Amino acid sequence: MALFEMKFQPGVDKQDTAVGATDRWVDSDNVRWRYSLPEKVGGWSSLLTDTIVGVARKQHAFVDTDGNKYVAIGTDKFLLIYFEGTLYDITPWRSDNAGAQVEFTGSTLATDSTTNKQCTITTTSNHSLEVGDIIVLNSVTLPGSTGLSATDFEDKKFQVLSVPTSVTFTINSLNQATSVISTGGSMKVQPYATVGPAAQTYGYGFGVGNFGGTISGAQTNNLDGALLADTAGTGGAGTSVTLDSTAGFTNANGTILVDSELIKYTGNSTPNLTTITRGAYGTAVSGTTGSAHSDGEIVYDATNYTQWGNAVNASDVTLEPGLWSLGNWGEVLVATIANGKTYTWNSGISGSARFSNRASTLTTNYVTAISGTSGNPTASRLTLVSPTTRHLIHLGTETTIGTDSTQDDLFIRFSDQEAINTFAPTADNSAGTQRLQDGTKIMGAIKGKENILVWTDNALYSMKFVGAPFTFGFEQVGTNCGLIGQNACCEIDGVAYWMGNNGFFSFDGTVNSLSCSVEDYVYSDFDTTKGQQVYAGINNLFTEVIWYYPTSGATYNDRYVIFNYGEKTPLPTGVWYTGTNTNSIRTTWIDSIVYPQPYATQFNSSATGTFPSIIGETGLGQTVYFQQETGTDQLNPDGSTTALTSSLQSYDFAIQTDRGMGEYFLAMRRFIPDFKTLTGTAKVTVGLKNFPSSSRADSTLSPFNVLSTSTQFNTRARGRYASIKIENESAGEDWRYGTFQVDVQADGRR
Repeated sequence: MALFEMKFQPGVDKQDTAVGATDRWVDSDNVRWRYSLPEKVGGWSSLLTDTIVGVARKQHAFVDTDGNKYVAIGTDKFLLIYFEGTLYDITPWRSDNAGAQVEFTGSTLATDSTTNKQCTITTTSNHSLEVGDIIVLNSVTLPGSTGLSATDFEDKKFQVLSVPTSVTFTINSLNQATSVISTGGSMKVQPYATVGPAAQTYGYGFGVGNFGGTISGAQTNNLDGALLADTAGTGGAGTSVTLDSTAGFTNANGTILVDSELIKYTGNSTPNLTTITRGAYGTAVSGTTGSAHSDGEIVYDATNYTQWGNAVNASDVTLEPGLWSLGNWGEVLVATIANGKTYTWNSGISGSARFSNRASTLTTNYVTAISGTSGNPTASRLTLVSPTTRHLIHLGTETTIGTDSTQDDLFIRFSDQEAINTFAPTADNSAGTQRLQDGTKIMGAIKGKENILVWTDNALYSMKFVGAPFTFGFEQVGTNCGLIGQNACCEIDGVAYWMGNNGFFSFDGTVNSLSCSVEDYVYSDFDTTKGQQVYAGINNLFTEVIWYYPTSGATYNDRYVIFNYGEKTPLPTGVWYTGTNTNSIRTTWIDSIVYPQPYATQFNSSATGTFPSIIGETGLGQTVYFQQETGTDQLNPDGSTTALTSSLQSYDFAIQTDRGMGEYFLAMRRFIPDFKTLTGTAKVTVGLKNFPSSSRADSTLSPFNVLSTSTQFNTRARGRYASIKIENESAGEDWRYGTFQVDVQADGRR
């Protein structure tokens, strides 16, 4: 028979079956559509030879009055500045409500062992530190005969490894002691401000912790051997969990927390907790069995943390991850820790001195601490700066400034115009307050065209400047359209897009529910309890809105979904596509506005970051900072290249005869490749199946390696249904596909 053309509609359709999605693609990875044709996405290149410690949760690019470009990066541990290819640590110190830095001067140190580097530090008062916190030591005088030098500790960052009591904590030293020394010497302990946990997790009743997400002051230790995703104990055998030591844990009938899994035990015979029950209170990923945990993972004593005397189901409580709100007041960075304080950092300080200053509540001329009756709130869900009027706006904040116990998740407070530290409303200023009504908490806010959009978990509000006497007017513009997470929304060309608990939405003056051809695929496997980890980004180079999100069982983001608002299609569902490639998943994204290309962060929980340098660093993970849409592959911090693979799968098509569609088997004799562009090799596979529910099998001669010089391929493929898959596997490859030209004919019945 003669060749005929098969033209596919742009985007992916996962709402229909593979047979029913006529003229559609049904699966994709690292593929986008441009001018209705599918192509491999652009590559990315590391901006740094360093990698970042922890998981990035927010980026913000801004420019100072001299034209210098900066990116502020907020992680679960640090606040960093990226400037001209270098990272700078500007993380604020922990401070009290008046802005004074918290220090423990005169603290002492003991060397615990000569077989490891662990040391115990005793503070002069309750330190309120938690496992994983970062501290800096200064003014160090060591006890004698340790074999260590003060320079091993002086002006260095350490990770808190355990918290035996409210006035002691352990760290690893830079070098190993030559003898065990009881507490002595003196030093100053300077804690970094606590941001929060790396991932959103289940809680465990009252008292699990503050917004930091861990059990403050609880006994901790480490797993001695891995736990598998089963009901067994250490190493996948027996009924005991082995720790380095169980000293200090409940002797019997206790509970431990490992990552987000609760494990009950009825005996304690060090180093084993015996007769265990995995996945207690529904906390295992797979329901009744346990989750996998690696050797050395931190174990918390969760025995005493209950609700009204009874264990609460873990699904009742979630602990939000460490989040930042980042914006700029001119050339001044304004940074707020979610449910915490607001800090500023002045890029206008001349020379390198700006980078030796930390973000602070007491930045000169930009004080955000409490001073008498004035100052910023000390607990807010998020903040932003109004785009034209220069009001600093706190959302989900305190009804009484400076009293964090009065934090109201629906309460909004805005400063006087051009006055970053004036929030008390008076007759002659424009400061004010407003409480929203629909929902239980404010989830996010962004600057839109001519207004500010504020989401609760159920509704959307418009906040618009109206002048005196009210300053801002508030209007509810949508309901049952709440936001899933603080960073799950974005705006481009006057249209806002966001991800809700059960669908996608847009706002162009009216709230619209977006028809989505991959909606069931996304939401049937989306862990909505980790909605605060979702990150939405705009890639205006290709008219794309991207959401990165975690699926069920994933601790961090492991999938993305894209809506291409610029591609036109006759279908009502728009142009959507998805991806699962590990190298493609991001935790933050900024568009090409300040910089010519998008910048994004990739997180690896099992790797180790190099900046900032942390002594005793363990379990914090690694973030790589990438420039997007450059080259064809992934260029890593060490200069190596990782091949960027891609794939695209068509629907299952059948041959049309006078007896209907699919009545006869089809015989595919040959196809002619039609690539708009092709660099390297594209692999084309013909898949066959006899019935819609059958498993797809590759045809006899598949796959076909297509080059730019290839003319045609004989296929010898036979089946009731056929499909094509296009992919690349090697570095340096790039492709853009055109039309599928194929020679098929009816080939009898079975």
